[in-house]
Amino acid sequence: MESKKATLNLPPYGHVITSEKWRDSSLIQSLKGGGVKILFESELGMADFLLPNKSCILYLSECDIIAGASSYKRKLVRYRNACGRFQELVLIEKTRLVEQYFWAVQKFVVLELGLALLPVGGQTEASQLLLQMVHTDSKENPFSRSSSSGLLDPLVLAAVQQVPGIGRVKALVLLERFPSIHQLCNATVGELEAVVGQAAAQNIHTFFHKSTATTI
Repeated sequence: MESKKATLNLPPYGHVITSEKWRDSSLIQSLKGGGVKILFESELGMADFLLPNKSCILYLSECDIIAGASSYKRKLVRYRNACGRFQELVLIEKTRLVEQYFWAVQKFVVLELGLALLPVGGQTEASQLLLQMVHTDSKENPFSRSSSSGLLDPLVLAAVQQVPGIGRVKALVLLERFPSIHQLCNATVGELEAVVGQAAAQNIHTFFHKSTATTI
């Protein structure tokens, strides 16, 4: 299945290639309502969505996480291996039920697999992010020259601004120094402090490295 996926062409601007399993979902209805045209594909491999900007997206639902670490880890590894020629992004539902597991998932996705991760509250929020990515012209992306994650500006900024105390201004400054989410996660407190100060540096480091004693 992955080999067939690799032969897929990117969708044209304003379109999204979507796995068949999403056909009747509220997420798809929201995308259509936002002016996006959906191209359903039964051979999309492990990915859920393929965007014109070469973003290959996997959506981890609340059920995926609660099912257990061994299950979602296998899914994530297969996804990373199958989407190598695209820019990989993991969307994860961060709900009250998932909260206790989130840090363990984040550590595995970002630090161990080197993938970009962005939490969403559910399908409605996810659809809004996808709409933003589809409708954003890559020429307007100030990080497209250097970002190894390849994500468009709105998604990069949104991910960094998940850190407590980090607003848009500090996020922009951070991304000038650490042009990908992965580099930001692996920066030392000292390196971060030189950019945004001691308090913010500690918040960033804690956010990306906080561990949890709870296991799935």
